[in-house]
Amino acid sequence: MTPDRLDTLDDTVAAQAFRRLVRHLRHRDDAQNVDLMGLAGFCRNCLSDWVEDAGDLSKDAARETVYGMPYAQWKAHHQGDATPEQLERMRLSVAKNAVD
Repeated sequence: MTPDRLDTLDDTVAAQAFRRLVRHLRHRDDAQNVDLMGLAGFCRNCLSDWVEDAGDLSKDAARETVYGMPYAQWKAHHQGDATPEQLERMRLSVAKNAVD
C-alpha cells in the first residue's frame, strides 16, 4: 500500500498551512459554522476540538486559539440564528462523517 503523502509532510509546512487556514476562517467571519458544517462536515468548533485533543489546552483556550477571541465574544458578534434549511444541510453532511 502506498503511504499517504500527508503523513510525510514536514511539520513546519503543516503548521504554516494550519495557521493560514485558521487565519482565513477568522477573516471570513461571514462563513457561518452551520454553513461550514453543511458543506464540509466540520467548522471552527471542530477545529478547536482537534486542537484541544492534539495539545494540552482547555476547550476555552483551544477555541480562543481558533477564533482569535473568546468564543462567547465571537458568537455574539458574528453568529446568527440557523435556519431550518441550514440545520438540515448540516445534519445530512455530518452523517457523511461517520466512519464504518
